Amino acid sequence: MALLAELAFSAGDVAQVRFAVSPMWQVGASFRLLASGAADPVHRRWLEQVRPRVAAAGLDEAWLAELFPPSGYAPDFLNPAPTGPAPTLAEELAALTATPAERVRKDLDHLGHHQGGIGSRLRSLHADPHTRLARVAEEIETYWELALAPYWARIRTVLDADVFHRARQVSQHGAGHLFNELHPQVSWNDHTLRLVRRRTLSRETAGTGLLLVPSAFKGPGLSTRIAPPDPPQLAYRARGSGTLWERRAVTGTAALVAVLGRSRTLLLTELETPATTTELARRTGISMAGVSQNLTALRDAGFVTAHRAGRSVLYARTSVAESVLAAGR
Repeated sequence: MALLAELAFSAGDVAQVRFAVSPMWQVGASFRLLASGAADPVHRRWLEQVRPRVAAAGLDEAWLAELFPPSGYAPDFLNPAPTGPAPTLAEELAALTATPAERVRKDLDHLGHHQGGIGSRLRSLHADPHTRLARVAEEIETYWELALAPYWARIRTVLDADVFHRARQVSQHGAGHLFNELHPQVSWNDHTLRLVRRRTLSRETAGTGLLLVPSAFKGPGLSTRIAPPDPPQLAYRARGSGTLWERRAVTGTAALVAVLGRSRTLLLTELETPATTTELARRTGISMAGVSQNLTALRDAGFVTAHRAGRSVLYARTSVAESVLAAGR
């Protein structure tokens, strides 16, 4: 039978409820999805593109594979409390690598309790957190470049839209309405936030407000991080995640052709999903040299970004390009 976990809020805590778009929450949720081996229908296109890259880099059998099990507890130090509404990955990794050794060891002990022990790699992290956390951060950066950075403009659009919607709910109806509409497992009454849990029954004081973190990759459940003195974090599936990878028809490109030229407009439309120079040349019929030259111009103008994937480079549209194409539509 499901039990309740409760967070009691003072009036001051309610005033400190805020949203944060956290790269590390996207890292954890997306890696769990990859590691589960599930053929998730929502993220099928992303999984088909990313799984081979992650496997080729050996990330499916390295630090992240042990720190982010397919389900259950993951160490809290992997999700440092965001200090602003949209921290960068570099900022979050700096906070992660600065985690006190006792915090790392406590979390790893908790992980071992849940999993019946930890492997040799995590035992080395337990013995020398300062040195090993730098290795973990390097691997997270590699994973980010392979799996998330090429898609970040699209992911960020969904996350920002969710935050905008929730913030409007608060302004129109108050925080209580926000919580009661956030998720079926969440309810708000009499300054108390109640979360349906499977195992434990507890009541804790929130203390320093609450961070609400939308995730594009979360399943239907909720994830929490309660690690005083940090504010509690509640991660939930963002609205619109189901449409994240839908193909977007590009029409009305004549005006863009007049400004950018045919080749550059064609390349932008083909970058509906990230691709290499070779793939773009094959799809468009433009020579490799022509593709490379035009991508350089588009990158200099802020329309595309480049991301290293092994020996290849993936090009992706930026939010600027998405806005320009949307205006054309």
